[in-house]
Amino acid sequence: MRWLLRRCPRCGRYTLRKDKCPVCGETVYVPHPPRFSPEDKYVKYRYMMKKLAGLLAVDEHSNKNLRKETEGKEQVQVQSQ
Repeated sequence: MRWLLRRCPRCGRYTLRKDKCPVCGETVYVPHPPRFSPEDKYVKYRYMMKKLAGLLAVDEHSNKNLRKETEGKEQVQVQSQ
C-alpha cells in the first residue's frame, strides 16, 4: 500500500497533494519511515555513507581505508560506462 499523506516542513500540516503545501507553498515530504526488514541488503552501503559523511565516529586509519575502498569502486564504475 502506498502512503498518501504528505507533510509540510514549514507549517507542519498534512495534505494529500504530492507537490506542495496548499497553505504555504513549501515542498512536502512523506512523513513515514521506510519499511524495516531483518534481511536488509543495503545496510553495508548506508553504514559506509554515514562514515564518509562524518555521522559516525571512526578513527583516522579506518577512515583512510574506507576512502581508498570507495575511490576504487568509483573508478571501476566510471570505466565500465
